Amino acid sequence: MPADPVGRPLRIGIGGPVGSGKTALVAALCRLLAERVSMVVVTNDIFTTEDAEALRRMAVLSDDRIVAVETGACPHTAIRDDISANLDALEQLEASHPGVELSLLESGGDNLTAIFSRALVDEQIFVIDVAGGDKVPRKGGPGVTTADLLVINKTDLAPLVHADLGVMDRDAKLRRGALPIAFTSLVQPDGASAVAEWVLACLDRWRAPQPQR
Repeated sequence: MPADPVGRPLRIGIGGPVGSGKTALVAALCRLLAERVSMVVVTNDIFTTEDAEALRRMAVLSDDRIVAVETGACPHTAIRDDISANLDALEQLEASHPGVELSLLESGGDNLTAIFSRALVDEQIFVIDVAGGDKVPRKGGPGVTTADLLVINKTDLAPLVHADLGVMDRDAKLRRGALPIAFTSLVQPDGASAVAEWVLACLDRWRAPQPQR
């Protein structure tokens, strides 16, 4: 984490392939945390504002706390290569809500190489899903291997697609070493609780006094 975070919220990026459950995870985190933490959300889509509109329909936050960015290019460009549109959206949204503690930035759906610039977010979550098969963690890629938290979503589908969660856990640990992994089923009311606890732990570290330099 940056040595001097004073003056702005913790920013967490949420990335992963199309359909892995990023928007559902954002919604679940808002439901679990919004009464305890002042939050805002920025979503990314290439040519639409669909994900932001979905979150507003679900009423997980007030509409003015959700902003959409239309990237107009590959999703990884807007979160890694040219972050200006997302950075502007975050800064404007945070400035309009004094006291915000946590900003979530949802990437557009991309592939296993899509990671966030550390100039844009402080922590990053990468979401994959069981429906892609238990081979996905084995494929690796920067999203799987370097994200601060790997979420393996849709565990409820494992029997239907003949995916072995034990194999996914083993292979993810081989790829990630000591970096944490969370298995989720977001159709359950508490399905994102492990991710929410991880976010709260990140917030505790973010708020902690920084060592003198």
